[in-house]
Formats: sequence, structure tokens, C-alpha cells
Amino acid sequence: MNMTTQPSCTILVVDDNPTNIQVLFDVLSESGYDVAVAKSGESALSRLQSHLPDLILLDVMMPGIDGFEACRRLKTNEHTKNIPVIFMTALSDSVDKVQGLSLGAVDYITKPIQHEEVLARIRVHLQLRNLNRALEHQVAERTSELNQTLNYLKQSQVQLVQSEKMSMLGQLVAGVAHEINNPVNFIYGNLNPATTYVQDLMDLVKLFCEDCPSLTPRIKDHIAAIDFEFMKGDLPRLLDSMKVGADRIRQIVLSLRSFSRLDEADMKRVDLHECIDSTLMILQHRLKAKPEDAAIELVKEYGHLPMVECYPSQLNQVFMNLLCNSIDALEEETATQEPSKAHFPMIRIQTGCLGSDRVFIKISDNGPGMPEDVRSRIFDAFFTTKPTGKGTGLGLSISHQIIVEKHQGQLLCDSAPGRGAEFTIEIPL
Repeated sequence: MNMTTQPSCTILVVDDNPTNIQVLFDVLSESGYDVAVAKSGESALSRLQSHLPDLILLDVMMPGIDGFEACRRLKTNEHTKNIPVIFMTALSDSVDKVQGLSLGAVDYITKPIQHEEVLARIRVHLQLRNLNRALEHQVAERTSELNQTLNYLKQSQVQLVQSEKMSMLGQLVAGVAHEINNPVNFIYGNLNPATTYVQDLMDLVKLFCEDCPSLTPRIKDHIAAIDFEFMKGDLPRLLDSMKVGADRIRQIVLSLRSFSRLDEADMKRVDLHECIDSTLMILQHRLKAKPEDAAIELVKEYGHLPMVECYPSQLNQVFMNLLCNSIDALEEETATQEPSKAHFPMIRIQTGCLGSDRVFIKISDNGPGMPEDVRSRIFDAFFTTKPTGKGTGLGLSISHQIIVEKHQGQLLCDSAPGRGAEFTIEIPL
């Protein structure tokens, strides 16, 4: 006999007739198949819980669970639904073959069994099953390749968005800083001579009053109208406050220039605390109290950090993204909480060293936190929980890319509902 089958193929014969079982067992064994036997639908279903054959020959007419019911149960089970089922029925049986095929059977053979016929049908359906498996494997491989390509395209898109965003942001910040810097320096530079001139004028008025004690009524009235004594004491304080304000603007301009760092596109050794502080300076307006929101307490627990070699402008973008997310979460919780429940929003920033070759920056908040299904996806490109128009879903994805790919570090998130969120950045020195 021509042996064309693979010995590893197992055929399960389900029949309540011992003679039929013996005939099929002999025919199939001689053809190189492994043969398993079940004498009822119940015993077949029980056997399938531990051993899965490659094909099932199933008698239709059996006591208890008949072949149709056994097939229906096979096809509704996730583990057995793909096993080919060939029904066996006697020529004398009145069987609705359409019903059997609609239940998921692949074929019928009739009794008495014709050896060549049953072997031919078994070979065909095993070959079809092998072809289906090969096709499914190819589809799975192709799907995996397509998913990899899609992820690559997403990452490329994120990189393009990041590059364009940083370029535009840097140009905007640098432009604003430059435009503000010139008039502010003009004001700040003229405040000292203006203070000197005002003091000279005040001294002149004092001398005039001392040498000419008899003032005319018109001068006396004017002195009273302008409240000269108050003005004399308040004017120096006014000039000092103007100097403080101008100096504050100069510091903001320096922070903007430090944040953009357009001249630092390459790796550079920097003080990360200065990077964080320049970002906080820009976000200062969001930390202050508003009519609808309480002020956000900022706790800085800076450890000793050596200079770190990094891409400063890109790290500033990470700090900006993480801090903005914390502020958004705290503002959202304040907006949704019950008025009777007091909440004191807080952001904590911790820094320190990990051994001799790494540093960490932790940014945590006491906001609402995130469920696991959100936390596990926050670094996915274009994933966002914010309303349409408020979030692009790129901030954390870009941050993860900057830390992991550009700096060979780690960006981790620990969060749960009701206990806030903590982001940990780890980068090598």
C-alpha cells in the first residue's frame, strides 16, 4: 500500500459498533495513522479535554449524545472547533446531511466503509487542514510584519512631529525672548540713572524749602494737592519695585532662552536643576492660585547631582510634558471634586544619584491617578484621555522616545486610582 501519510497524524474514531471500530482501526493503522477510539459521544468529548486528534471520524447514530450534538459541542469549543469532522452514516439511515454540514462537518462517508474512499477523504482533509495552518501562519507572520511597519511609521511620525515641534517652539521662544530682551534691558539700564535723577531733584526741592521757607500760597496749594510728603517717601520704593519687576522679566527671558537652547543641539554637560528651574519659571503662572483653582504647592527635594551629558533642549521638553500633565491632572481633580472635600494640590520633584553612573528625577503629584488600563498605554503614540482638541497623545510618547532612545535611559510611571502619579526618569551620566 502507498504510504503517503505522516505517522504523527492522529485519527479519533467515534462509533458505538465494535466491528466498525475494528475495521477502521486496522485500515488506518496500516496506512500509518495513529488511531484513538471512543465508543460514545460522551467519551469522545471527555477524551478531547486532554488529547486533540488531527481529524475525527464521527458516527451519526449513537445512543446518548448523537453525532450531530457531539459535533455542535466540538465546534463551540475554542480548543476543538478547528478539528476536521467527517460524519459516518449507514446507507439505510435517514440522515439530513445538510444539517451535519451546517454544524461544521467537512464531509460524509457511508457504511459499509470503502477503504480507499475513507483513506482518500482523510488525506484530502488533512492536507486542507495543513494548508490552512500554513496559511494562518503566513497571515500571522504578515500581520506581525505589518504591525512592525505600522509601529515604525508611527515612531517616524512622532519623530517628525517632535523635530518640527521643537524647531517651531525653539524659534518662537527665542524670538519672543529676543524681542522682549531689548526693551527690558533698555528699561533696566535706565532705572539706575533715573533713580539718581529723581534723588537729585528731591534734594533740590529740599534745599529750596530750607532756603526759602516763605512759600507762596500757590506753591503751598500745589504741595498739598500732590501730597508731597507721601510722594517723597513712596517714590524711592516705587522705583525699587520697578527695578525688581524689570529684573524679574530679565530672569524670565533668560529662562526662555535656557529652555529653548537652540544653540545646544548637540550633547552637552549641563546642570539638570537649572533645566528644571527654567521650566518651572515658564509654568509659574499655572502653579499660582486662580479663582477656580487653589495654588499648587511645589516641593523641591533636590539631591546632589553632578553635571550630566545630555541633549538639554530635549530634556527640557520632557520636564515640560511631565509637569504639564501633573498640573492638568490636579486641575481636573479640583474641577470635579465636591466642594465640601478639601484638597491641597501638590507636585513633588526629587533628584539624586543611582550608583556612580546614573541619576534620577522623580516628578509626582497627588492627583486622581490612573487605572492600569490607562497607565499601561500612556507611552503609546496618539493615546490620550483628554477631550478632543486638548491633547495630541504625543507628549508622553515623545518623552519616552527622548529618554529611552536618545539618552539610553528609562522613563517609568507608577500610578493607581486615588494615589496620584509618579514619573521617574533615569539617565546615565
